[in-house]
Amino acid sequence: MIKNQGFILKYYLNFSIIVIFSSNIFAQTVNSTADTSTSVVFKNKLGAEYPGKPLLLSLIIPGAGQYYNKDRFWKVATFSGVELLSLFSYYALNKRADEIKNDFQIFADQNWSLNNWVTNKMQMVNSENNGRLWSQFEALNNLTGSHDLILVLSGTLKQNYGPFVSSDSLEKYPQWANSPDVTVARDRHFYENVGKYDQFLGGWSDASSNWFWEEKDVGDTTEIIIKTPNKDKFLDMRKDSNDLLNYAKFSISVIMFNHLLSGVDAVISSQNSKNKTLRNKPFKKDLSLYYNPDNPLGIGGINMRIRF
Repeated sequence: MIKNQGFILKYYLNFSIIVIFSSNIFAQTVNSTADTSTSVVFKNKLGAEYPGKPLLLSLIIPGAGQYYNKDRFWKVATFSGVELLSLFSYYALNKRADEIKNDFQIFADQNWSLNNWVTNKMQMVNSENNGRLWSQFEALNNLTGSHDLILVLSGTLKQNYGPFVSSDSLEKYPQWANSPDVTVARDRHFYENVGKYDQFLGGWSDASSNWFWEEKDVGDTTEIIIKTPNKDKFLDMRKDSNDLLNYAKFSISVIMFNHLLSGVDAVISSQNSKNKTLRNKPFKKDLSLYYNPDNPLGIGGINMRIRF
């Protein structure tokens, strides 16, 4: 959560610096004899002025440009409200996601162990479920595979093998699973692996009595998934947390879109009230937001075009 809060603060600072820096560049290009206003202005070839102060205000704080233009209250309230609601949603969704994350990590700590994993691998060979034996699933019969866990060693084992070894070592030294000098590192990879890969199913506390398998359609093929009730509950909790994080990322996209839309509206509103030339010559505007689910922030890009 602290990392996410740091990002949004960084976003606001960077956004504000860019806007202010850009305004100084534009201000330097303006003819100083144009007028005595402190507003930043843009000029087209015909000499028509485009006040930049409302634009800059709205880009930094949505609704501020509308307030500066003395626009109707509902406009100020709408842009400000969207900003506040999006910020609240971002923090609330992240907070709830962190709470669920803490819950599923505690659940895994209480219901998955190295001892269960090694013991079930050795003793569950003839266990049967829905017509298939435990031994018929290759992933359940090996402590090694495409993924592994990090084992933390202490005492004599640490002196002989170092502080960390792969869980692949249990294939050769299964007795380590009962050693007080061996613990599993409960890091991000641990919580991902024990829920995602069948290789680690034997570690769940209910694997010896309630394991089951089911078929899942994946495109043109069928995939077999092996679960236990505890593993299923863990996966549901993890999915809920990840879904909330994705919703929070989209809130950032809404915030950026709201800043830009408020800025464009502030310019248009200012010109409609202050510049007759532009008031009689409508703007052609195109503003769109691209959402990219692969981007950590959910932002694929923003396309904005304004033609006078």
